[in-house]
Amino acid sequence: MNTPDHNLNKPAPLNIALVTETYLPEVNGVAITIGRMVQGLRKRQHRIHMIRPRQFKQDVAANEEGYTETLVTGMPIPGYPELKSGLPAKGLLMRLWKLHRPDVVHIATEGPLGWSALSAARKLNIPVSTDFHTNFHSYSQHYGVGLLKKPIAAYLRHFHNKAACTLVPTASLQQQLEFEGYRNVYVVSRGVDAELFHPAKRSAELRASWNADENTPVVMLVSRIAPEKNLHVVIQAFEQMRKINPLARLVMVGDGPARAELEKQHPHVIFAGMLTGEPLAQHYASGDIFLYPSLTETYGNVTVEAMASGLATVAYDYAAARQHMRHDENGLLVPFADTDAFVKLATGLISDMERVKRLRLAARETVEALTWEHIMGEMEAVLLDTVRTQGVQNVQPELSAAAD
Repeated sequence: MNTPDHNLNKPAPLNIALVTETYLPEVNGVAITIGRMVQGLRKRQHRIHMIRPRQFKQDVAANEEGYTETLVTGMPIPGYPELKSGLPAKGLLMRLWKLHRPDVVHIATEGPLGWSALSAARKLNIPVSTDFHTNFHSYSQHYGVGLLKKPIAAYLRHFHNKAACTLVPTASLQQQLEFEGYRNVYVVSRGVDAELFHPAKRSAELRASWNADENTPVVMLVSRIAPEKNLHVVIQAFEQMRKINPLARLVMVGDGPARAELEKQHPHVIFAGMLTGEPLAQHYASGDIFLYPSLTETYGNVTVEAMASGLATVAYDYAAARQHMRHDENGLLVPFADTDAFVKLATGLISDMERVKRLRLAARETVEALTWEHIMGEMEAVLLDTVRTQGVQNVQPELSAAAD
């Protein structure tokens, strides 16, 4: 099932309570996607009340036309000290939503704050939609808690099945979750800022700083530098690529707990650190080949950002890569988790730069029409349908099921 049908007439603005445990200026795919969601829904005149953890001591809640915030207490997430998990806040949310009842509650993350929001909304009989953004159960094995994989997966299914619907970015993830017992899963894809991420941002000066001229193959990775991102595959592939062309360069953009050790072990790799906006766009566009070895994505924004920037991308055949790439037409798709195949395809690519040029052009053409404006139309349709459906059904609140 895809997104529900919706009336083409302009709908009345919704009052949307949006609950998330990560938001801008934090740099991760979820925060960036939620930022785009807020921007797109406000552009369509919907009113947003954001509930999120306080990110730092001086953090101040926004209060402007069409957009307000409530900040709650948070605690660092193990393995992600720069991110906060919101503490339970059911009582606060009950008071807030009794005073100013939203039309719909949309929950973007499944932590303690998300559970509180789900519980409060169900008790007040407010429609709820959720996002499935992160494979937390897949991450568990990378942080020494692999035994929790099954309980975490069960909790996530239980959480999302209490909502009216769950939104996912790809059809393949929809099918996977439905197979695992999730109900009412809709596909709302993700866009890309094709003006920001553009081949025209290519910088000869930046390439020169990497000791690369226009003919030097530059391999890019943009990622959190962390165990769950499977980065040893990129290192392995690049070592083979260097045997074919010793002048090749590898540039890693991002930060994380594995960076220090990788820098020590691989001094020839260029680590650019965390980048956003124009500097990030310039780094993407100044590369030639993009290697993305992660096996834990629900989507992978960086895949489409690389394609928009005109890079020949090698990625495993799932998530955004499966959604938007066609093998040897606009990128190279690798069988899931097949490290040998990944290394082989990447190595073959660097020995055929004419093929790289062809893939780069086709990649850019593929994502030019992947606008956030269209995606937000799909998102709006789901929220309107969720509100209408619960209004028609007049579902009674399930007080016992909603208890913390």
